[in-house]
Amino acid sequence: MALTDTDIANLEAKARDVRATIIEMLVAAGSGHTAGPLGMADIFTAFYFHILKHDPKNPDWEERDRLILSNGHIVPVRYSAMAHAGYFPVEECLTLRKFGSRLQGHPERDRLPGLETTSGPLGSGLSQSAGMAYAFKMDGKKNRVYCLMSDGEQNAGNIWEAVLWAGKYKLHNLTAFIDRNNIQIDGMTEDIMPLEPLADKYRAFNWHVIEVDGHNMEEIIDAVDHARAIVEKPTLVIAHTIPGKGVPEIEYDYRWHGKPPSKEEAEQFIKVIRSMGGKVPNEYA
Repeated sequence: MALTDTDIANLEAKARDVRATIIEMLVAAGSGHTAGPLGMADIFTAFYFHILKHDPKNPDWEERDRLILSNGHIVPVRYSAMAHAGYFPVEECLTLRKFGSRLQGHPERDRLPGLETTSGPLGSGLSQSAGMAYAFKMDGKKNRVYCLMSDGEQNAGNIWEAVLWAGKYKLHNLTAFIDRNNIQIDGMTEDIMPLEPLADKYRAFNWHVIEVDGHNMEEIIDAVDHARAIVEKPTLVIAHTIPGKGVPEIEYDYRWHGKPPSKEEAEQFIKVIRSMGGKVPNEYA
């Protein structure tokens, strides 16, 4: 079904709510990652509010799609999207990284229903996703598997073993996204370990590749619809994103990769996000 202007506006408003909650979580925790979660808010919103076949009230539903987060350090965006989608109360987001919380700094599958894997070490998510997709294919099931990765973790050798394997077995039910924000913890990706030509590398391993604006809801959703029509190979979506998206003061600044805002900065950041429109349920409202 084609997206209407109202559909797009509603998704964009929800993404603003997700971003505001991310800021709240980070300032409450006093630690965590800012740039990546803000940059991926549109993609996670598209997944949890339009793309995924899932049921927040029945997170272990057998027929659900699987969403694997490989770069687990950006998990605040997943927690925020899940909370707004109804998996747990939004207020619980403020327990991020607290002792005993279900919302740890890297996702732990056994703690929170709706998480498919535990992730921390970079490079493992695509192998896990390929294994799930292969099992669904063997069993003749229609579940789809989505793997979200960072561009920096493309430096990991395990990624390329999975790329090769998924291409060999023509895992058409596997769609991977790369958050192409061009930063990692030490600087710019092309300075540390150049990735380009990234699309050509995946194509050489028998993947179908699509490139999109990672902040354009219509492009994100169209790419997933396109991937469903590819039946002879897995699909990679290279999503070009802006780290820190939504807060111009920190956009493109790699130093915000693993830095949380102070309370004063959080107040300012949320005001900026609120000025873009949309409801923001937080203590600064």
